[in-house]
Amino acid sequence: MKKYKVPRGTFDILPEESFKWQYITKTFRQTTQLFNYREIVTPIFENSEIFERSVGDTSDIVEKEMYKFQDKKGRELALRPEGTAPVVRSFVENGLHLKPNSAKLYYLGPMFRYDRPQKGRYRQFYQYGIENIGSENPFIDAEVIAFAFHFLKELGLQNFELQINSIGCENCTKEYDIALKKYFSKHLNELCSDCKTRLEKNPKRVLDCKVKNCKTIAKDAPSMLDYLDEDCKTHFSAIQKYLSEMQIPFVINPKIVRGLDYYAQTAFEIIDTNLGAQNTLIGGGRYSKLVQQLGGANISGIGFAGGFERLLLSLENENIIFGMEQKPEVYFVNLGENTKYESVKIISNLRKNGISCEFNPDKISMNAQMKEANKKGVKFCLILGENELKNNEIILKNMFTSEQQNVKRDKIIEAIITSKKS
Repeated sequence: MKKYKVPRGTFDILPEESFKWQYITKTFRQTTQLFNYREIVTPIFENSEIFERSVGDTSDIVEKEMYKFQDKKGRELALRPEGTAPVVRSFVENGLHLKPNSAKLYYLGPMFRYDRPQKGRYRQFYQYGIENIGSENPFIDAEVIAFAFHFLKELGLQNFELQINSIGCENCTKEYDIALKKYFSKHLNELCSDCKTRLEKNPKRVLDCKVKNCKTIAKDAPSMLDYLDEDCKTHFSAIQKYLSEMQIPFVINPKIVRGLDYYAQTAFEIIDTNLGAQNTLIGGGRYSKLVQQLGGANISGIGFAGGFERLLLSLENENIIFGMEQKPEVYFVNLGENTKYESVKIISNLRKNGISCEFNPDKISMNAQMKEANKKGVKFCLILGENELKNNEIILKNMFTSEQQNVKRDKIIEAIITSKKS
């Protein structure tokens, strides 16, 4: 019989690992409450034009990686490759700028890119992210960065570095683009075919190329920081001061441009200093025209996104114990045919009172049931046999200390709660 496997570049999150994902999600949601962000959930597919207009036709996402398809009526759709454009589309479509407390949004969920699978990088991957839309105040930039920093610290990570940059605005980037074209034109024959195209359409994208030779050439390229106008300089300086006041350490990296066309001014990354080449944990920045491009007002926003998979690698590399595998509190041992219906009644009552209980009706002997209780790592066993049934009792056994006591059946809940405290 044929055996089936998951598609290349995807994976199953198995029960022995899912609790780690739950821990990251829980910590992220706690951080969203601390910074007062509210959840938004968008579809996993959108009109492909949303990404083509916002992400940029020179980006690897649009050129190579987007999962595009036509529905039965010939409409061009795409599985979402990133989260910002769908959130902004929803922001505009639903008039969230008119509603109170709707400018600070967060999202969680799967994204899709056709890319070469490698460690920490998949074709279906899971992201968390936030967007703050409507303000150009540099404090908002610093606060978004502070959110990311705080989240990683709450997870227990230590070996990471915040890198920030300003990639300018429309007013100051034209001169910079000219300087980049002049510089890279001297190395045109050495650039990869993609960068030769990028150099004409969006020269800053060459700085983001991952090809080794292109990265080497880009090291000596002009810095955007030398071309910032006064507004962008003031904005970037204010962010640095806010971060310093928040006691958030950072380094300035002029080579950060981020890979999407909608970014302007602030760009930042948080990298794991121990992960090697694929080391970006969180990346984000400010966008000035994206809302308008998707049919909204001329307002800007800022956000970031990070991947669960790479974050898990970082946590495991630092030997951080995070989350706990789910275990039942009680294992119910049923002995004898006459006890089974009373057993079901007790088990149901335990669950109604918030006590998780495991019972296996296919295990009959005392030995088999106690073995399974040990395997599941429960703290307590409840044992109901014929004698206990007659005496209106049940045995409560602490599996860690081997101590046991006979308890009246109407006092079971109270006895378990008392034993949990001791």
